[in-house]
Formats: sequence, C-alpha cells, structure tokens
Amino acid sequence: MKVLVDTNIILDVLLDREPFVEDGMALFELIEAGKIQGFIAATTITNIFYILRKMLGRDVAVEAIKRIFLSFECCAVNRQVVEWAISKNLKDFEDGVQAACAVIGQLDAIVTRDTSDFLDVSLPVFSIAELIAQL
Repeated sequence: MKVLVDTNIILDVLLDREPFVEDGMALFELIEAGKIQGFIAATTITNIFYILRKMLGRDVAVEAIKRIFLSFECCAVNRQVVEWAISKNLKDFEDGVQAACAVIGQLDAIVTRDTSDFLDVSLPVFSIAELIAQL
C-alpha cells in the first residue's frame, strides 16, 4: 500500500509531540519495515526544514531531512499539482497540495491525524489507527 503521510505526522515524530508521537512512530516503523510505502509532498520537506531550523537549528533540520529520505519517497509539486489543489478549494491550501500529490501520484491513501482536512478527496483518508487496522 502506498500512502501519503501528512506533514503534521512527520513533525509529531521529529519534535516528539505528545500525545501523537507514539502513533507516528508506529507508522514510521511500518514504513521502515517495508509493510507500506511512505510518500510525502515535496513541500513537506521545505516546511519541515523551515520549522526545525527555526526551533532547533540548521544542523538538526538537515539531519531530519536525511532521515526522512531514508524511508519516504517524495512526490513532485508542479503546476498540475498546484492547479489541482486550487481547484479543490480545501480549507487549507497545503493540505490541497498534499492531496493532489496523492491523487496525481496514484497513491492508495492519505494518512493524517485530522481526516476532516481532506474532505472530498477521491482517495481513502485514514488516521494512523485506521490505516493499521486496514493492514
């Protein structure tokens, strides 16, 4: 199963954010074990780098990106993705870009901790617990 992982889940793990980090770690373990394929949008990388650099410094941000690339594939963000995101008019543009990456990239699902952010997306949208139950 190929799943796009929402930016917030990645940040939950990298920043050890309670109470979400344990679920995030379970998802990372499934991806690292090859039980599912994890994908992120290219914009996730820039967002994570920006947040981590401001909070923890450039070196930590660079190491985090390297860690992400060990386990996750990166979906391109191009004109088609941005136009799709704009056309769907989701409440959060960033979520629209992520959804567009998943749909255009023909992934199987999106995993997020707030499924309401991805209403009217043509793919299944799961919480981590729901995804694990599907396996």
